Amino acid sequence: MCRNVSKYALIFLFLALSGFIFLLRNIHTVENWNCHTISALYQLQSRIQSSFLPVNLPTFHHNRSFCAHLGQKPTPEDELEERYLLDSITWPGPPPRSSPPALRQTSDPVHSLFAVLPTPGGREWHVGDQLEALVQMHDFQGRPKRYGGDFILARLHSPELGAGVAGKVLDHKNGFYSAMFPLLWVGSAQIEITLVHPSEAVAVLRRLREERPDRVFFKSLFRLGFLSETTVCNMCLPLEQPLCNYTDLYTGEPWYCYKPKMLSCDSRINHAKAGYQKHLITNKEALLFQSGVNIKVPIHASGPDGIDVLPPRKEVEVESSSVKPEPIKLAPSGYYYEDSWRPLSGITMRQFNESSAVTQCLKNKVINMYGDSTVRQWFEYLITLVPGLREFNLNSPMNVGPFMAVDSTHNILLKYRCHGPPIRFSTVMASELRYVSNELDGLSGGPNTVVVLSIWAHFSTFPVEVYIRRLRHVRRSLVRLLDRAPGTMVVIRSGNLQALDPEVSLYNSDWYSLQLDEVLRSMFKGLNVLLVDAWEMSLAHHLPHALHPPPVIVKNMIDTLLSYVCPDKTKRQLT
Repeated sequence: MCRNVSKYALIFLFLALSGFIFLLRNIHTVENWNCHTISALYQLQSRIQSSFLPVNLPTFHHNRSFCAHLGQKPTPEDELEERYLLDSITWPGPPPRSSPPALRQTSDPVHSLFAVLPTPGGREWHVGDQLEALVQMHDFQGRPKRYGGDFILARLHSPELGAGVAGKVLDHKNGFYSAMFPLLWVGSAQIEITLVHPSEAVAVLRRLREERPDRVFFKSLFRLGFLSETTVCNMCLPLEQPLCNYTDLYTGEPWYCYKPKMLSCDSRINHAKAGYQKHLITNKEALLFQSGVNIKVPIHASGPDGIDVLPPRKEVEVESSSVKPEPIKLAPSGYYYEDSWRPLSGITMRQFNESSAVTQCLKNKVINMYGDSTVRQWFEYLITLVPGLREFNLNSPMNVGPFMAVDSTHNILLKYRCHGPPIRFSTVMASELRYVSNELDGLSGGPNTVVVLSIWAHFSTFPVEVYIRRLRHVRRSLVRLLDRAPGTMVVIRSGNLQALDPEVSLYNSDWYSLQLDEVLRSMFKGLNVLLVDAWEMSLAHHLPHALHPPPVIVKNMIDTLLSYVCPDKTKRQLT
């Protein structure tokens, strides 16, 4: 008898729950119900449905530059600048085809090779000369490539001397590339050429950037009382259902979430990365992204890959004192020697090896850091290095912020805040989402204020126009800040290289970062801001690439920053 009662009770409970679900699907008929009753029923429905139904992502329509011109309409001057910037980063591609090429027809680093070219006067190289290597790309069948577009990195290094410098790669668009290096130290120098992506893979990356800005998707939690919903968010969303518009009132930066079914847009609680879209490319295209095959694979020399560099020629020294030779155009921002970064212009590099030296440099300073996790890494490095900097507990989520550290004895204030969406951090409270431009407009500035910016890593999945628009707003705010407080120091950290595998390549490839880096340098050129060249500092070093560079590279970045803040000379270099 008891068994039958239990059986009927389960049936009754199932029917009751079904009725509740039916009512909730037609919620307009119960609008007058008590809010707490609806909330409890909806949560019960959500728990039941989540056990059976997959999360449905929006269907994204592959419209070129879908997100590019949302927000405020650009002025004619802005459109002209945008066209110039896009033209400046134009990348050569493979010839048009009716279908993607077979893997055997694409660039193969194993079959490719490079050769060191002799100097005009023979085979002697001196400090001050320029070294050139000629790279010839072949496909997997060993046949020479006849077009360009491969993404190639080059560096010159000496493991014995702890020296390294980034090379300049010139694409001749016929399968040949020139890698050029300034010779900056006496002793051994070895060439390292790396194929990051074949041209055919770059074509896929370019298409994804323009057509799939939803490759990383976001979400927000909405809550009122006991009632809560989560919806998909992004900089642009297909108009499949009503949207909540969170476009910033001051900058016009667009951001949208799908409107919850039962809650208002004002009930938004937070912002978070929801995940990565899968199955973005075909199986044939996936062959272009293989670790150890065609992602960051070295290209070997057909002969010797190294040279011995002799001391400078006397006549070169005399000539360089009056007229700078043509190769200076290829000069990098600096190089490593004994694992220490040596800038080639702008500042005299200082080594801040003791925490007391850092404290003395930052005394009476307010350092405001804005951006992504690569500048948060600087914040973490400084509070570890300087014992007097005590982090103030703001009850912020780990790795998200905002963060603040204080040294009251030496009157130092160090702050970090992440930039506004798109930001791929774990959960950020909606009230803590701030656009850098607006934060800069709120600063008083002055000679004791340092502003550090790092804005790049989270924009790789969007069309370049989106990044241009964001930097334009930041630039305008910086101009206003420097007008009202000319003594304010502004330091911009560029993007850096990182480890790549087949999956990461589709979202955060170094090719995306390189294009953004070139845009950043162009947009801030001529403005009274200083650059920490993280790109070259990560390329020139012998350690493996990482999104968050290892401590030895971070130390050199911090030493560069502090050398700007506390220079031996008053000269400051414009980017």
